[in-house]
Amino acid sequence: MNNTTLGRYMPYNTFIHRLDARCKLLALILLMVPIFLSFPNPGTSFIIYGIIAIFMYILMRIAHIRFRMILKQLKSLWIMMIFILIINLLMIKDASYGFIQIGSVMLTLKAVTDTLFVVIRLGLVIVLTTILTASTRPLDLTFALEWYLTPLKKIGLPANVIAMTISLALRFIPTFLEDTDRIMKAQSSRGVDFENGKFFEKVKAMISLIVPLLSSALQKSDDLANALEARGYDPDAKRTHYRVMKWHLGDTLTLLVSVIFLGAMITASVLKLDIIALIVGVL
Repeated sequence: MNNTTLGRYMPYNTFIHRLDARCKLLALILLMVPIFLSFPNPGTSFIIYGIIAIFMYILMRIAHIRFRMILKQLKSLWIMMIFILIINLLMIKDASYGFIQIGSVMLTLKAVTDTLFVVIRLGLVIVLTTILTASTRPLDLTFALEWYLTPLKKIGLPANVIAMTISLALRFIPTFLEDTDRIMKAQSSRGVDFENGKFFEKVKAMISLIVPLLSSALQKSDDLANALEARGYDPDAKRTHYRVMKWHLGDTLTLLVSVIFLGAMITASVLKLDIIALIVGVL
């Protein structure tokens, strides 16, 4: 888990790292919208997802994020994929995309495609979030969130507190993953088996992991609260920033590319463009 990039800032001097945090946060939202759009058929959807994946891979290369690290984060999606597939096979009986008959059991292809859509969307969201957190300092991300939430202060919403909470949550993801890895190794050295055994034995093993992990999380929360208090942090006081965020031409161009990309995806979704039919027509 030491290779985890989600929530961990990776200090490189790349174009993405130099972008304003406000630009990256807004671009993240703009690029997430196409992931959840609907398209006329599964083939078109897979092609669109492939285009988005290629675009994200280019961003990963620019930000010096290794594809191997992303794969390690997506390992848990296989368990979710199997679980969702079983549920969809039992619940979805729509055979519009075809089906496979195994004895008296009918397996619809729509259940398989819907499962793949869920997993692909989750994977793309994780990749986008990883690019943001790996290329943006937690403090800059806090400032960006607070800047976007500033209008909500007029209705009494504590924008700075919300921004700080979200930033700390992202910051402590890799810390908790490292604690989980450390506790699992410690418990395994004491004879706890997390992989083999019966159901109740696995539950008992998980309890031996969850209890010390929860205790460690509470201890870190208490230490963080004491550190903030010792430094005179007051969420209700007027805050000033040592580092001032500056918007540059690269931020404008990045945001423009994100808007154009979003517009193209929305157009394809609204007009229900069949990319496969277009390709066949051209050929």
